Amino acid sequence: MPFTGQAEATIDAKQRLAVPAKFRNRTNPESDGTTWFCIPWPQTNSLRLYTEKMHNELFTAGRRDPSLTPDEDQAELDVILHSVTEQVDIDANNRIRLPKWQVESLGLPKEVIVLGAGDRLEIRARDEWQNQFNDRLSKMSDLASKLAKRNPS
Repeated sequence: MPFTGQAEATIDAKQRLAVPAKFRNRTNPESDGTTWFCIPWPQTNSLRLYTEKMHNELFTAGRRDPSLTPDEDQAELDVILHSVTEQVDIDANNRIRLPKWQVESLGLPKEVIVLGAGDRLEIRARDEWQNQFNDRLSKMSDLASKLAKRNPS
């Protein structure tokens, strides 16, 4: 089931974020796994959270030609992507501890917004998201058209 919607949240002093119930209730630990994978995404200044199942599916899908001798670009992407990906678990209070280095490197504030992004959740600065929301919304139709041309059915 895709993640949809948005919810305001706060990162506490111990780098913990309570996973909003609207998103938490869309996962099933038995089928989706009990852990999440957190990946910093500098292009959008966000943290991307994937369930264990989705992370593994995307990893497998991206490994069409596994090799001990990948080309240089693939090898570099692999080391960057996998070295910045951190596994995070949900505690008994439905919180995840975000890696401090990830939060600090992106400059995320305490006040954030958790966004449903289909196969993942994204954590972004709340003020920045709200200030750019109308502009992003106005681009939705153009983006959909652009992607449709790139991937005709």
